Order: sequence, then structure tokens, then C-alpha cells
Amino acid sequence: MSFFSKILDKLRGHSSAPTSGSSTTAPMPPAAPTAAPASAAPLSDVDVEAVLAQMAAKKGGGGNYKTSIVDLLKMLDLDSSLDARKQLATELNVNAGAPGTAEQNIALQKAVMRELAKNGGKVPASLRD
Repeated sequence: MSFFSKILDKLRGHSSAPTSGSSTTAPMPPAAPTAAPASAAPLSDVDVEAVLAQMAAKKGGGGNYKTSIVDLLKMLDLDSSLDARKQLATELNVNAGAPGTAEQNIALQKAVMRELAKNGGKVPASLRD
């Protein structure tokens, strides 16, 4: 499974949280052994900004997730290490700045938001540009 697919899964899982009083959530079934590209399972018009705001509220603010890839990944309970960000940068073809620099991290966060939009998520331009 690609790193970006993990981001999609976190947002997809949060947006489809139980709404009919069910207190337990069954784990999502694993993807096929050969995981399809991220674009194979779109977000289906998930309001990414609203979902992230809800997640941030539950986590006491979520840091600066709107501009920081590290804060975004931490809020999603994903690995935010340099190696993880390098993997994500490779997947999304982000080559701005040296790995781990502010320049690359900002470019990576914007690339994630653009990819979320390409995958069916509703992402305001302010988070993509």
C-alpha cells in the first residue's frame, strides 16, 4: 500500500464514521494483496477541510495541519518521520528543496492536498496553492 493510500484511508475511514448509534467500528477490510493505485478508491466528494477540522478538534487543535505536512501526518496518526516524508515525496513527485527542509515540507503538504482533490475530495484552493 502506498503512503498516500494510507492518507486516503484515514480520511475515508473518518468520513464514513458510524452515524446510526453504532459504538464500534469494524476495521476496513484489507485491500487486495496487490494494492490498487490511490486513484482506484476515490474519496467520493469528502469535504476534506471539514473532516480535518473535526479531527483537529478531537485532538486538541491538530497543530498547524493546514500548512505543515508533519502536523497533518501526526493528526492522521501516520508516520511523520523524514523517511516517511521522503517516501511520500517520491510517490507524489515532489522535488522542491532538500528532503526535510521547510521548502520541501510545504510543497509536500500542498501536493497532498492537490492529490486529495484529484481523488474526489473537496479541498479549497487555499489548501492546494
